[in-house]
Amino acid sequence: MSVVLAGLVLPVSASGAQGAPEEHAGTHRPDGGPRHGALAYVAELHSDSVSVIDTRTGGLVDTVPVGTGPDSVAVAPDGSRVYVTDSGADTVSVIDTRRHEVVDTVPVGDEPSRVALSPDGRRAYVANVASDDVSVIDTRRNSVVATVDVGDAPLGLAFLPDGSRLYVASAGSNEVWVVDTRRHRVVGTVPVGEGPTALAVTPSGSRVYVTNLTSGDVSVVDTRREEVVATVAAGEGPAGVTVLPDGRRVYVANTLSDDVSVIDTRRDEVVDTVPVGEEPNGIAVTPDGSRVYVTDFADDEVSVISTRRDRVVGTVQVGDGPTGVAIGPATKGTW
Repeated sequence: MSVVLAGLVLPVSASGAQGAPEEHAGTHRPDGGPRHGALAYVAELHSDSVSVIDTRTGGLVDTVPVGTGPDSVAVAPDGSRVYVTDSGADTVSVIDTRRHEVVDTVPVGDEPSRVALSPDGRRAYVANVASDDVSVIDTRRNSVVATVDVGDAPLGLAFLPDGSRLYVASAGSNEVWVVDTRRHRVVGTVPVGEGPTALAVTPSGSRVYVTNLTSGDVSVVDTRREEVVATVAAGEGPAGVTVLPDGRRVYVANTLSDDVSVIDTRRDEVVDTVPVGEEPNGIAVTPDGSRVYVTDFADDEVSVISTRRDRVVGTVQVGDGPTGVAIGPATKGTW
């Protein structure tokens, strides 16, 4: 069979076994929930919109119309802006989080599929899956200031904590490309599994976890040696990944087995599996590490996982075809 991810068809051999969440609730339970205000932004591919969720209550705050085919979202470090890839329009929509409206639109490469903000918030990097490059946006001017050629069908993006390196998952090349962000030059490539789609860097910057959709595993890259030091078998069709703020656990959304794998980073092995909705794709963690949000593409909902219990404690109905999700601080005036 094949999976279409951000317009890219990747062959995957899998049975696609389903699992249902243990509980479905409209709001979070109070035990161990987020302690501080944070908002989750969900890109809805078929609704051409972004849903805004209050992570303290699990309630839907707002829905923001954006460009055609929104696929990925990234929040500025200060929470003031959200950047959304409009995969069908070859643009990036910029949302003002105080007003919850698009305030700018930036033309980029062909079929932008992923976006990531640099740690200092001064640059937004956009992976363009059809033009095999990365657009670099100056966030003060909202204009493209550089373009970096990378491998075939770039998807996932992640930075080292100091922002000096950007890692790009090239789904068509089965590699991770390493970009020097100061010079905007490729400085290395790392062979990984088949169909890499997403990646996450540990808080220490020592490891990059790469989901390989086609081979059904996660490559662990040592950032000092720039090589794979471990391979972890995940669920079927691993498509999204996030790491907890303390770096001890990695959560992987498996789009074909309808679950989330929990990896212990000290042993690099799966220690738990959490059933969620159908076709989980995007995944993100709250700033305090208490909740993981997972977009269930086929169910038009978001599953909320308690990281203390590793089980679903709530779901939120959103728009049609939720894909990317990002969580950032709530700014004054966002409610």
